[in-house]
Amino acid sequence: MTVILLRGRILSFHDEPLNGEASTHTFTYLEDGGLLIRDGKITAIDDFAKLRAGDGRNVEVIDHHPHLIMPGFIDCHIHYPQMQVVGSYAGALMEWLDKYTFVEEQKFSNQGHPDKIGSAFFDELIRHGTTTAAAYCSVHKASVRAFYTEAHRRNMRMIAGKVMMDRNAPPGLLDTPQSGYDDSKALIADWHGKGRQLYAITPRFAPTSSQEQLEMSGTLAREFPDMHVQTHLCENTAEIAFVAELFPWSRDYTNVYEHYGLLGPKTLLGHCIHLSDAEVSTIANSGSVAVFCPTSNLFIGSGLFDLARLRASDVRNAIATDIGGGTSYSMLRTLDEGYKILNIQGQRYHPLRSFYQATLGNARALALEGTIGSFVTGAEADCIVLDARATPAMRVRMETVETLVEELMLMQTMGDDRTIAEVYIAGVAAKSTLN
Repeated sequence: MTVILLRGRILSFHDEPLNGEASTHTFTYLEDGGLLIRDGKITAIDDFAKLRAGDGRNVEVIDHHPHLIMPGFIDCHIHYPQMQVVGSYAGALMEWLDKYTFVEEQKFSNQGHPDKIGSAFFDELIRHGTTTAAAYCSVHKASVRAFYTEAHRRNMRMIAGKVMMDRNAPPGLLDTPQSGYDDSKALIADWHGKGRQLYAITPRFAPTSSQEQLEMSGTLAREFPDMHVQTHLCENTAEIAFVAELFPWSRDYTNVYEHYGLLGPKTLLGHCIHLSDAEVSTIANSGSVAVFCPTSNLFIGSGLFDLARLRASDVRNAIATDIGGGTSYSMLRTLDEGYKILNIQGQRYHPLRSFYQATLGNARALALEGTIGSFVTGAEADCIVLDARATPAMRVRMETVETLVEELMLMQTMGDDRTIAEVYIAGVAAKSTLN
């Protein structure tokens, strides 16, 4: 049995703080707190002195004070095969896919390439404090095997899937409706529920899947109703027009996924920028999740995510980096760009709310509340230690910071991987062990 007691300033959410500082009942903050971890699970959270005198006596103490300890960040939409296309110059989505992304993803049929990228990918997640992600692999089974092998080796809670795509892409990236179904089903058998791994049925997006393939994707969703589904929706106006040409019978883009039974409470819809009122209603009624990808939306020039509009219709939401259309692995940088996108639309994104979203909010979006995203008893002990004085500029700014909210805003605005002092994966230090 392995037992440790982490000491530091501890912050964990138990509901969404919609009203800023007035929402103190939505989170627990301990100025000198303790987090007791036994065999990779949270056993207790309390004042350090109280824990030390009780269940934490004669236990190894790891003192991170005065740093802030939070649940690990959760990224709800990321492409691990796109590490080497981040920052590629292009004017819009379809050009970016054709010129860079599809070229790069074909490399994942090469011996050894998926393993090389997989190792680098998880290093970057840990370096930036991300302990769980919903990831797209390439069309190749080898890419999925490499992803899960590395995630399982590191004991990280991951959700991923082989993209299914049988048209409108280079031949080296195409499967067939049957092979996409068969490969996905075999990967589910191999990896779903193995250790901390979960599988996501992953039709890339409607433009690259025929009606037959989407039908097979829906069959998988019916056969495995507890499985996540992930895809893209209404990211770009040219993409939406293309979908209308490919599926002339559909009333809108969202209706394509609805028709094939791919919407539901465990469906993650990347982007959701250019939605009609009818589409917003469809997404809300299905319980599906609209995933906000701010750095990608800005970099590719797709548009501005309207969180207030979606929330007014009770659409569930998440936030994500969307590497490699996104430009940073850091959820801190992602929150910062999300703040700017919403602020320019007159919408407030209070730092308590944004840090909630990157932890418990995203756990709820993934239907993993109680497992990750908060420090409730029995949750998996994925934790990050944040240092608001990580850089010289941050140290200068911290001289005038007086409240927790101001500190969170500082880290969100100026922070990056250097702000992440340590990462614990199921109670085991991970960042300090990286090469």
